[in-house]
Amino acid sequence: MASYDYDMGIIGGGAAGLTVASGAAQLGARTLLIEREPTLGGDCLHFGCVPSKTLINTAKRYQQLKDCSRFGLPQVDVPPVDFSAVRDRIRSVISRIQKHDSVERFCGLGVQTVFGPARFVDEHQVEVDGKRHSAKFWVIATGSSAAPPRIDCLRNIPLLTNREIFSLDRLPGSLIILGGGPIAIEMAQAFCRLGSRVTVVQRSGQILSKEDRDLADQVMKVMAEEGVNFILNATVEAAQKTAVGSELVIVSDGHKQTISGEAVLLAQGRSPNIEGLNLTAIDVHHSAGGIVVDARMRTSQKHIFAPGDVNGRFQFTHAAGHEGGVVVSNAIFRLPRKINTRWMPWCTYCEPELASIGLNEKAAQTAGIDYQVWREEFSNNDRAICEGNDTGQLKMLLDEHEKPIGVQILGPGAGELLGQWSAVLGGGVKLSTLAGVIQPYPTLAEINKRVAGSYLTPKIFSHRVRKGLRLIFQLKGSACSPSSPI
Repeated sequence: MASYDYDMGIIGGGAAGLTVASGAAQLGARTLLIEREPTLGGDCLHFGCVPSKTLINTAKRYQQLKDCSRFGLPQVDVPPVDFSAVRDRIRSVISRIQKHDSVERFCGLGVQTVFGPARFVDEHQVEVDGKRHSAKFWVIATGSSAAPPRIDCLRNIPLLTNREIFSLDRLPGSLIILGGGPIAIEMAQAFCRLGSRVTVVQRSGQILSKEDRDLADQVMKVMAEEGVNFILNATVEAAQKTAVGSELVIVSDGHKQTISGEAVLLAQGRSPNIEGLNLTAIDVHHSAGGIVVDARMRTSQKHIFAPGDVNGRFQFTHAAGHEGGVVVSNAIFRLPRKINTRWMPWCTYCEPELASIGLNEKAAQTAGIDYQVWREEFSNNDRAICEGNDTGQLKMLLDEHEKPIGVQILGPGAGELLGQWSAVLGGGVKLSTLAGVIQPYPTLAEINKRVAGSYLTPKIFSHRVRKGLRLIFQLKGSACSPSSPI
């Protein structure tokens, strides 16, 4: 039997890698964690989820100051944003959370951490800065990075990505954002609220193209009213540096225009971090989209796993953590656990937030599934009205058997509200149970109860039920109708 330095070797200290490291070490496996960056935490902590949500919250509060008269308060003159102060707060938040992902904490769990780029020497051995480490099982959890420009002319100008956008010295007077996905939309609204003139250039005719058109268009309408300029169905024909930034020639629906910006943010998808790993030499199958894995997160080398962004399936931190847990089950417990993504939730943290779980209309139509839609508007939710934030709706999709197949929520706190649906759908809870839940009043969560109640109401209060009750209990029927005299 071969002898290895470690039971478990992990390349990548982000959400997936840290989940595996923590679980494996606490279960008694001798564990090695390799990270190429100088600190643990991955893209989410340093360049993604944490800094973006911090920035979004800062921009939201600044917007509330500017809109305070809407809430019956005296209007105030709000001074311009000092982005260096915003940047410093982002750094302080990262630093605080970093303690949870520190080398010291993981050492306390039993994890040995090594920093530097890793390269596979053979199927069980990697090299880091000239030193080799062997392990019985390996986990490739190297994540993803902003995809490079797809158009050659964009290489003529300086481009920001999510790695640089949160550490700027000052707020750009004008910002061009290439892309219309979650990162692009979140940053467009945040920087517009902080004071930048923002233009979003999107290749397709819809922002947030994986979402239903009606909800995505509502998001775009809100953002446009706040000042974000959108150019859809757009192609960048030329780009050049100027004395004050960059100039782009855009063709949209046959119309050519030139736009300028002090800064340009590239947010057109993600690419897996697989360069330098020497995967071809050890016969780990991969493509430009990521490392190929099965439902157990195993690569073509069954002792090597690849959870998280690097496999290209989902690019969510929570998905990476879940896939890391699947790896622990397979590698440590030797249980053939498979990932189940039917109820994978996600959320775009614009305002209003747009959160989804299961199938939306677009996905159901693609799959050829017959469905019906039940809606509940936030304009009918008392808490949303009280807070002056009642834009949006909840959509519940039912299949031909009237079973839920998906929920989309556009509105305040949509990501938090979706958590209840994760429990309902993932736990197989009946809609009648949800409708019967006692929610505190007034709360946004009442919208979940109300949409379930809306579905059940026609069944409970049907003509047939009323007729039967009238016959059995001698009920006298309606005491008032709109056409009857008072």
